[in-house]
Amino acid sequence: MASAPIIDVNTLNLSQVIYGKEDILKCNPQRYEFEQLDSILTMNLETGIAAGCKVQKPDEFWIRGHIPGNPLMPGVLMIEMAAQVCSIFFHKKFGNESKKFFAFGGVDKIKFRGFVRPGDTLIMVIRAINLRSRYAVYESQGFANGKMVFEGEITGVII
Repeated sequence: MASAPIIDVNTLNLSQVIYGKEDILKCNPQRYEFEQLDSILTMNLETGIAAGCKVQKPDEFWIRGHIPGNPLMPGVLMIEMAAQVCSIFFHKKFGNESKKFFAFGGVDKIKFRGFVRPGDTLIMVIRAINLRSRYAVYESQGFANGKMVFEGEITGVII
């Protein structure tokens, strides 16, 4: 059974962006095919909750090969997207002056509960559950078409 949603994603307005692509690129070094965020929709540094989204365009690099004739977003890209939202939250909480990289420390309790296809908007919600200046653990949930399609824990460390 899926966990209870961290937030009701139906309350998010996809046109109300608090951090756009340029703000994301200032915090996260991923480029080109690995830019897995279009925007951050909400962030509350006190509650530890943030949400970002990405529209899966018809020319995404994974479509041709994963799965021909029935393209499905790879689960590893959902994990990557969750990590990128976590990274933005971490840098906004602790500052990004050092330009240090917030890297994967681990993933845990990952469950894939549905599919993301070209044209879908994937909304990724995170909540900090253990937050320190050099290490953090977040629970994360991904939603497409109003349904939870992904959940898991993301651990990040500063390197």
